[in-house]
Amino acid sequence: MYDPTRLAALVAVAETGSITRAASHLGYTAPALSQQLAKLEREAGATLLVRHHRGAQLTAAGELLAGRARRVLDELDQARHELAQLAGLSGGRLRVGTFTTAGVHLLPPVLSAFRRAHPEVELAVTEYEPPGGIAAVTAGEVDLALTHTYEPAVADPPPPGVTVEPLLVEELVLATAVGHRLSEGSGRLPVAELAGRPLISSAPAHPPRRGVESALAAAGATPAVVCESPGYALVCALVSAGLGVAVVPEMVASLSSTPLAVRRLEPAEFRRTISVVHRGERATAAAATLLALLRSGFGRAAAP
Repeated sequence: MYDPTRLAALVAVAETGSITRAASHLGYTAPALSQQLAKLEREAGATLLVRHHRGAQLTAAGELLAGRARRVLDELDQARHELAQLAGLSGGRLRVGTFTTAGVHLLPPVLSAFRRAHPEVELAVTEYEPPGGIAAVTAGEVDLALTHTYEPAVADPPPPGVTVEPLLVEELVLATAVGHRLSEGSGRLPVAELAGRPLISSAPAHPPRRGVESALAAAGATPAVVCESPGYALVCALVSAGLGVAVVPEMVASLSSTPLAVRRLEPAEFRRTISVVHRGERATAAAATLLALLRSGFGRAAAP
């Protein structure tokens, strides 16, 4: 079965003639939309579009699938509308918590799909640095929240009545300046190779990062710059400027606004899990609907 999110991406490219314009319309970044289209081509087993300097043009296979996709998406929108009426989603408010990376790169297309299906529901988004989103759901400040945990680390159990459900697991990778010696080679780099190397230490006092920072210190990585910001934009900028190397989530490295080289690490136990925090059966109808969209969009990528 084809993923409706990817079908919507193909239809948007057909209607705008450009991956960049289609990404803006759907609330994606252009690289993220390109990834969705590449996955759709693999699912279809055919080339669906041809990129050129003026934009993108659908192939015959792409036109055929886009035509079918429009009808499928129209039927899904109608079904969502009818279900919303049954579930009482013709009004009210949905309060969502998120952290920066998810708020910029993952949440917008999901909220866009929710808004198309339920335009009468008022949306409110608040940023919480993990694990603050868990406390916000517990206190009733938001209906659900996106949060993250890192490995290696020991995660605290969630409060009673709150569920923390994994959506997406990504590796932590080594980010270096372009041309850095450690970026050479296609194989995984043993963590021991970081011994004595200048490291951009990312928020060492930040609870989710403590286990990772401790593991890097045990491997002999030497902090050259201690970056107290839990956000990664500054870390990536410092790495790109050649002030040191850093271990960051793969998504952060691939979407960095500054040029970086990336290499995977060995062992591969350095990971970040992005989860959604919710109240389970006590969730509101709007929260349950958004939760279903989150599961549909990211659940296939979750690792055990």
